[in-house]
Amino acid sequence: MHFYLDPSLLFILIVFGFLASFIDSVVGGGGLIALPALLFTGLNPAGAVATNKLASTIGSLTSTFMFYRSGKLDIKSVFKLFPLSFIGSMLGAWTVHLINPELLKPLMLVMLAAVAIYTIFKKDWGSISTPKKLSIRHFIIFMVAIFAIGFYDGFLGPGTGSFLIFSFLLIGFDFLKAAGNAKFLNFGSNIAGLLMFMFLGQVNYTYGLIMGIAQLAGAICGSKFAIKRGSSYIRALFIAVTCLLLAKNIYDYIQ
Repeated sequence: MHFYLDPSLLFILIVFGFLASFIDSVVGGGGLIALPALLFTGLNPAGAVATNKLASTIGSLTSTFMFYRSGKLDIKSVFKLFPLSFIGSMLGAWTVHLINPELLKPLMLVMLAAVAIYTIFKKDWGSISTPKKLSIRHFIIFMVAIFAIGFYDGFLGPGTGSFLIFSFLLIGFDFLKAAGNAKFLNFGSNIAGLLMFMFLGQVNYTYGLIMGIAQLAGAICGSKFAIKRGSSYIRALFIAVTCLLLAKNIYDYIQ
């Protein structure tokens, strides 16, 4: 049995997979790059989203390991939140078959705008890590937020990384540790969505694994670069990617 993959498609999967993961490893938003590339290969929208979950799961696992190894992932704080992100995402991916995901887009646009505006005007926010001790009430609210973001990732997806980082910033983490913690939970939501899409038979494993290998390399380079440059770099990239996500999704919504 002969296997052939067009060199131009191979180039697209590798280059855009690397670029997507380089950015996604730090602040999320890699889907802005990976999804159009997968659609260009001829996959239908559902297949592109499902295949991207395979690639991004590999990338998010790699960047999670990189942040953990550098001490920028507070594993004790986020390990108990992992099931919330995982279960939320799986329910979200399943709900896509019951409800049109377009219904969530107006809310997502408002939330992205609020995240961008708040971060831009709060200039010193996230420069120092001073995690707050949450009251029971606030901890429950935080857990509900993590579950909701996980659900959103399985249901729609764009901006998940921004929402997770923003959640950790709100409770006192700096941008670097917020990014590390967010990436661990994003891995949980990615793998849950992937399992659901595998069950539904929508994953193109050839494209997903090729792009996944490229995302592994991108995650290593992106995480190392972010850890070396620090919170100020992540803040600037976070604002830029959040604004790009907002602009693209406003355009898509109007169209």
